[in-house]
Amino acid sequence: MKTCLLSLERSVARGEKTRAGGMWTEAKFHGFIKGAIRGATRRWPPKTQALKDAWVERGVYKCVGYKRRWHHVPVSIKVGGKRVRNVAVDHIKPVICPVSGFTSWDDMIERMFVEGSGFQILCKSCHDKKTGDERKIRKESK
Repeated sequence: MKTCLLSLERSVARGEKTRAGGMWTEAKFHGFIKGAIRGATRRWPPKTQALKDAWVERGVYKCVGYKRRWHHVPVSIKVGGKRVRNVAVDHIKPVICPVSGFTSWDDMIERMFVEGSGFQILCKSCHDKKTGDERKIRKESK
């Protein structure tokens, strides 16, 4: 058993294709699983309820703000001639910790499927700022 694990660790370090019949690397496999889990949160009732709770009137939601006061925002805005979604349901506590990174599937799932109080509604501008700050922390921690 120990030799099998050592062999897998070596192949992972070299980026060898060990999953899906030799077609995927471990990194691609992990990305696939993370994406599938993230997709499942779209149907998570507390997440949709958080969005409903932030509804102000037709086409308008309350953004809690990031490093600024709360404000009302339209559900979509025009960017480069295209309509884009302006409202994001964001996890208050990051799903993947910016400092320690990915720790385990259990931690990730626990952070993904939080109750309603674990979500916040942010406009695109606030969400982009928060994500940018988390990325900076992640880069500095490496």
